[in-house]
Amino acid sequence: MSRPGPAVRIARAALLVAALLAPAARPGAAAAPEPPDVDALLARLDDLYRSKSSIARIEIAVVSPRTSRTMRLQAWTRGEDDVLVVVEAPAREAGTATLRVGQNLWNWLPRIARTIRVPPSMMLGSWMGTDFTNDDLVKESSLRKDFTARVERRSDDPPGWWLTLEVKPGIVGRWARIDILVSDERLPVEERHFDRKGRLARTMRFDEVKVLGGRRLPAHMTLTPADVEGQRTEMRYLDVRFDVKLPEDVFSLSRLEQNR
Repeated sequence: MSRPGPAVRIARAALLVAALLAPAARPGAAAAPEPPDVDALLARLDDLYRSKSSIARIEIAVVSPRTSRTMRLQAWTRGEDDVLVVVEAPAREAGTATLRVGQNLWNWLPRIARTIRVPPSMMLGSWMGTDFTNDDLVKESSLRKDFTARVERRSDDPPGWWLTLEVKPGIVGRWARIDILVSDERLPVEERHFDRKGRLARTMRFDEVKVLGGRRLPAHMTLTPADVEGQRTEMRYLDVRFDVKLPEDVFSLSRLEQNR
């Protein structure tokens, strides 16, 4: 039998080298992560801190170059439309409350014993002098309903995915685009909010992942405005209970004004 020619021997050698250099297929080796289902992910993010109903104790710290202050709150939610937030401390602001029912928003100001309706034009205004807006606090806007989203790219550090959300036509709001980094646990890690002119307006970072109310979630958020150096607002969930039965009158003006 004739020996193979030089060309055949070279080709065989090349195949052998390629086989040796190729990564070995190991049983049980981790497959490449699959991109998330965008609609399911946005629904999860919208519902992460509220569920069918919830009661939470929250601490908010406002830090600026000249001063800092801390507030402690209690918040009740029901579904996507009903929210009551009451300030418990410090004493000078205790009893101040915000109520959202559907599309309506009110503030109760105990110092003047008056309930003030917040117009839609003020939803993006600052809540209690923090970097959070009224909309942030009562979660009127919805990532799933108000934005069109797509998976942008894979993140290696931390492992996860970057999503780009662009506001749908006809939606009134401050944000034209939101970039969100979610971990492989499908938890938020970072959000970058861009205004209607495409400028980065603020960044929100999430950390201190722990079990609260029976679910894993980031307990701490830091909101940093892009245009004010040295300023930030931190929100920390101290305790949360989900899917609790709430009295029917919790989300009512009479209950709001009981905080006087």
